[in-house]
Amino acid sequence: MKLAFSTLGVPGLPLPDVLRLATEHGYHGVELRTHPEEPVHPGLTPAERARVADGFKEAGVEVLGLAGYTRVAAPGDDEPVLTEIRSQLDLARDLGALAVRVFPGGAPGQSPEEADATAARRLGTAAEYAADLGVRILLETHDSHRTAADAMRILGLVGHRQVGALWDVMHTWLGGEQPAESFAALSPHLGYVQVKDVASADDTAPLPLGAGVLPLADCVEVLSRHGWDGWLCWEYEKRWYADAAPLPGLLAPGRAHLARLLNDSA
Repeated sequence: MKLAFSTLGVPGLPLPDVLRLATEHGYHGVELRTHPEEPVHPGLTPAERARVADGFKEAGVEVLGLAGYTRVAAPGDDEPVLTEIRSQLDLARDLGALAVRVFPGGAPGQSPEEADATAARRLGTAAEYAADLGVRILLETHDSHRTAADAMRILGLVGHRQVGALWDVMHTWLGGEQPAESFAALSPHLGYVQVKDVASADDTAPLPLGAGVLPLADCVEVLSRHGWDGWLCWEYEKRWYADAAPLPGLLAPGRAHLARLLNDSA
């Protein structure tokens, strides 16, 4: 499996510094948080996009995915949601990214059936655009659809190869799923896996990998047992937890921890 980290863990850090961290600590890729407060976002000009893509190529680091914030099940008109997805897909094509992350984002008071149908309709429409660009759209196990079973209610309705799943292991755990259950549901659609660690279900501030309670060893074991050879991406949520330890000093031990899990599961 290949290893990456998300720029959510180094909010606002200039791209050359992000790439230096990746190369120095042996990470094969980076997931880019594409928010206006970050160096990389859909507002970049063509020349700026080309410079970002060139920087990754020169460093020998892959753009794993773009972590956008589109909520595909949210109530309202479809077109603003589709416009937002298309802008992320355009950016992904220009940067050579493999995928774009979207959230479910169902709202309180919205029935599960309505949320599922809304998300599936929008994803199905966006899938054709994504196919033309050669980029996948990945629905993260998150918020209103935090388990793999929840996500599959949407993905099963879409049924398009350009629309897949992003497995956030914390959310499926919070939803009460075992890693084997999550993988069994998501495996035909799995784009990549986000790993992290936390102290408890009530305290989800980010911890160094291996310092918390998330079943990372079980997740890696089930992936290895089934011969999955995709990406593990460390999503350290420093942006939301100012008091969390800085990520740069944790990257080397984090990679070593993942390497041990991979070795143990081999």
